[in-house]
Amino acid sequence: MSARPLIVFDVNETLLDLETMEPTFTRIFGDRSAMRLWFANFIMYSAALTVAGCYVPFTDIGSAVMKMLADTRGIRIGDDDRKELTEKFSTMPPYTEVPPALRKLREAGFRLFTLTDNLLEVQPRQLEHGGIVDLFERRFSADGVKHHKPSREAYAYVERELGVDPSQLFLIACHTWDTLGAVAAGWEAALIKRPGNDVLGVGPQPQIVGNSLDEVADQLIARHKAKA
Repeated sequence: MSARPLIVFDVNETLLDLETMEPTFTRIFGDRSAMRLWFANFIMYSAALTVAGCYVPFTDIGSAVMKMLADTRGIRIGDDDRKELTEKFSTMPPYTEVPPALRKLREAGFRLFTLTDNLLEVQPRQLEHGGIVDLFERRFSADGVKHHKPSREAYAYVERELGVDPSQLFLIACHTWDTLGAVAAGWEAALIKRPGNDVLGVGPQPQIVGNSLDEVADQLIARHKAKA
């Protein structure tokens, strides 16, 4: 029987519903689209800082980007706003299909892990709040290697910790920048097309694409059976 890959999940937006943060941004900015602008800049600056060789914890970048966007609009960000941002980010619920899809993969014999840019102390709270923390064998943070995804160092960190070759790992994420980094590192990957996320027509491509984790799980299970 063909060996199953070890499945590594991104967390923010891949498993947890980022859109539940919109009310916070609507209250502060008076514009629900501000959340998407914030998150896009959040990812851009985490990558930019990493490329520049300047590691900053993920939550600190998120807070700084929120203030930067507020400054451009003449809006004052207070301590209560920062606390609300942290609280909402730490308690995003999972998408409805996520818990049963994760269990389906476990029942099919796949081992599940996470790799996120979040600090390691933030991740358990997110997954415990969502009731899915026990479905993962081990959780990894890019903070462990001080390089945010999609840097090669972030993926290599998981390889070293698990003692496996890149070809034995499979990333599931809803962000093309993440699947691009994983495939370039020698992993395989699946892209979930969450709202506002889709396939990029250039660069390393994911092996599986689906509209939900349930679709991706079904394709992975079928793919393994076909190789058996």
